[in-house]
Amino acid sequence: QVQLVESGGGLVQPGGSLRLSCAASESIVNIYYVMGWYRQAPGRQRELVASITWYDSRNYADSVKGRFTISRDNAKNTVSLQMNSLKPEDTAVYYCNLRDLRNLGTDYWGQGTQVTVSS
Repeated sequence: QVQLVESGGGLVQPGGSLRLSCAASESIVNIYYVMGWYRQAPGRQRELVASITWYDSRNYADSVKGRFTISRDNAKNTVSLQMNSLKPEDTAVYYCNLRDLRNLGTDYWGQGTQVTVSS
């Protein structure tokens, strides 16, 4: 069972930056693993923010393209999300996700970290 632990959330003013990190309990270097960040705002469904495959193919939600960057450090088993030019609508709980594509797919989730963008 993979465990994921997020860090780096907090309160930031509009236009500011935050960097989220996710540490996995095992190696993330696996052709079946897709690492991602999701977010959920109050009253809304959880949505994909960004994802990255083992061969560094990246995917972003349209709302964050050009502002957020997902990256991975295979040596440290971590995935990070650099968030720039933050907007109030980015306020949400952000969750780290590992999707194992085998066996019809299994999702592992972190506990979530709150990001609040407000003046």
